[in-house]
Parts: sequence; C-alpha cells; structure tokens
Amino acid sequence: MNKEAIIALVIVLQILLAIISIALIAVVVLQSGKGGGLSGSIGGGAESVIGGKKKGLDEYLSKITMILGVLFAVFTLILVKLMS
Repeated sequence: MNKEAIIALVIVLQILLAIISIALIAVVVLQSGKGGGLSGSIGGGAESVIGGKKKGLDEYLSKITMILGVLFAVFTLILVKLMS
C-alpha cells in the first residue's frame, strides 16, 4: 500500500472509531442498571407513561454493547498497527 492509501484508511478508521465510541456510550447509558443509576434518573418519568422497560430491550442493549465493544477493540488495534 502506498502512503496516501494508508493515510486515507487511518482517517476512515478514526471516523468509524469516533462513531462507535459515541454509540457505545449511548447504549451503556440507555441500559437499566441494577441500582437505577443514570438511566433510571433520566428515563424514570417516561417509564410510567410508556409502561416500563421490557426485559428483552435490556438483553438487546447488552448484546449491542458487547458487539460495539469488540468493534471498538478491533478497530483500535488495526489503527495502532497502521500508525506504527
């Protein structure tokens, strides 16, 4: 690969890493914690209107968190390898 292609790939990976980071933060905040936590204080009023959170939603968010975490780690390792 030539130098310009590597620079372009690094930029694309950095943008993807930023998007994954924001998505990972959002998914973690949306999950209901065992102690209520931040998600309970933000969405607590909406639960009574909507009818409460479903257990399936928490399981789905947990799977998304794992997938985003793995993607974050893989993209970070690739980025480090390309920049060295």
